[in-house]
Amino acid sequence: MTIRLQRDIEGLKRLAIELGTLVEERFRLAMKAVESRDDRAARKVIEGDIEIDQFEVDVEEACLKVLALHQPVADQLRYIVSVLKMNNDLERIGDLSVNIAQHAKFLAANRSLHISLDYFRMSHKVDEMLKNSLDSLVNTDVELAYQVCAADDEVDRMKHAMQAEFAERLRSNQDEMEPLIDLFLISRHLERIADHATNIAEDVIYIITGEIHRHRGRKFGKGRREKV
Repeated sequence: MTIRLQRDIEGLKRLAIELGTLVEERFRLAMKAVESRDDRAARKVIEGDIEIDQFEVDVEEACLKVLALHQPVADQLRYIVSVLKMNNDLERIGDLSVNIAQHAKFLAANRSLHISLDYFRMSHKVDEMLKNSLDSLVNTDVELAYQVCAADDEVDRMKHAMQAEFAERLRSNQDEMEPLIDLFLISRHLERIADHATNIAEDVIYIITGEIHRHRGRKFGKGRREKV
């Protein structure tokens, strides 16, 4: 590998980590908006979406530039392709964080609504998955990446349990219908963020081992998925 190519790939890694850090911060701010009924935090997440969108474009352009200038092969090509995939997943996490923040604005007007402990467990688990997926990239830690993939099934179980709880509460208290629907939709967004964190972890596994991890049974996760 030439010194110039090595330097450019290191630059791509820095960009991906910077975007990941920004996305992680916005996700946590969106969850703070929900848990604290903080309208100001929700607005900050929504207004900051354009920054993440522009960052995503910058990372993609940087990847394409390295491909055009160096025509990398083997490990270097694998790394660049993986960064392109991660870039898309990170941008989608940013979008989902905005969706959560939008629901948080409505919940801010319903401070009396009880939010179950299971919801907080789920949000904290997803936060952990996102953090670990990014840490696995920073530290080239394949075992941590596998742990992220394994945690995805647990988040799915949490979401299904919460859906059942929401359905029961709706039957018993129609007055809470609108805020409960907001909470239900937030739980769906959390599950999708967990899926994207899993995708990132799978790309880290690919970078380190050269093995495509998605679609490998159900042992660690469900593989790359894009939901709308």
